[in-house]
Amino acid sequence: MSALVQWFNERAPGMGAAYKKHMTEYYAPKNFNFMYYFGSLALLVLVNQIVTGIFLTMFYTPSAAGAFDSVQYIMRDVNWGWLVRYMHETGASMFFIVIYLHMFRGLMYGSYKKPRELVWLLGMLIFLALMAEAFMGYVLPWGNMSFWGAKVIITLFSAVPVIGPHLVEWIMGTLSVPGDPTLNRFFALHVVALPMVLLLLVVLHLGALHEVGSNNPDGVDIKHGPKGNRWNPDAPADGIPFHPYYTLKDLVGVGVFLIICAIIIFFAPAVGGFFLEPDNLVKANPLVTPASIKPVWYFSPFYAILRAIPSKGIGVLALGGSIVALFLVPWLDRGKVKSIRFRGRSYKIALTLFVIVFLLLGSIGADVMPIWLGLVYGSNAEAIVSTNLLIARTLTVLYFAFFVFLWAYTFFGLERTKPVPERVTTHD
Repeated sequence: MSALVQWFNERAPGMGAAYKKHMTEYYAPKNFNFMYYFGSLALLVLVNQIVTGIFLTMFYTPSAAGAFDSVQYIMRDVNWGWLVRYMHETGASMFFIVIYLHMFRGLMYGSYKKPRELVWLLGMLIFLALMAEAFMGYVLPWGNMSFWGAKVIITLFSAVPVIGPHLVEWIMGTLSVPGDPTLNRFFALHVVALPMVLLLLVVLHLGALHEVGSNNPDGVDIKHGPKGNRWNPDAPADGIPFHPYYTLKDLVGVGVFLIICAIIIFFAPAVGGFFLEPDNLVKANPLVTPASIKPVWYFSPFYAILRAIPSKGIGVLALGGSIVALFLVPWLDRGKVKSIRFRGRSYKIALTLFVIVFLLLGSIGADVMPIWLGLVYGSNAEAIVSTNLLIARTLTVLYFAFFVFLWAYTFFGLERTKPVPERVTTHD
């Protein structure tokens, strides 16, 4: 084995140097907790999506006449096709779950603050690319909900001044309703272009992270001690090599995660994706509009913001602003400390309320809130609709209020913080 490694390093010395820089000699803080599983889990799901997507493209037909039937063929006639598709659809939902938790961890521990602003920005670009990738995949099965969802979302671009109508025509590839050109465009983007963009952004994200080092629950950078450790005197006093310590630790998270995914795939596949939506089990029909057009659950908070505003143009601006605000977090937060452990009570309350608001917006966008309101108002449909709209508008205001609060609270020095330790709290 040593001879093989030496032979390889002599012919590709850069690979060995990269392995050391990003694995065995990349020192991470020793006090990571379970919230740091989600970055590696996101990478695992990305691999699953690429591999299962390759197999699905072997049998998929990107045409309005054949798309729906090809999906049914995969589910019914291709050996293990149902399993591959369930893995792909469940993977899409799990991807967003781990990404949202990964972003939440960044907000908790201030992982977006100097010098990690670029790491956060690249992560947000990954989030945007993932949303585009998921939307293209949402359309490809060409069920009735997929068709009308695509029509509604694409039509939003008509709100862009001057070029809006031409932009809609360019995206659809047709003058009226989505059809063959639309499916071919989305298929090419979903299978070729966007995965390449995602992989590039992931590499840049990891490269930027390893350049400045990982944050930790204390928000304190690891220090270089005078002696390091007995294996490497130059190692940081509060750091341990990413490999083998965190690679082995991540395997525990991977095992639990895969068990959860297996339970969903084999016992509750409807939980793992959108394709068992009743309206999506019927072939796309431009003449039959679903009773309620709604997106996949992971888009629902932003869709609720869009629907809460009566003006189409302002609604699209609010939708875009809800995502742009996340990009601006590193510059909105002027706080002196990173971790929530040492921040004031007001920030903790504000972040908790922000998460609750986000979840409630998701329930409105997914049309779950009207079901809850039905328990209060009974069959009074008008009261349910008006109350649902009022709640959606209130939550939209609260969503943006979090970012305004974050800026004002830290810019004017209103935050009272606790003393931050010089070293991470977990040490030898």
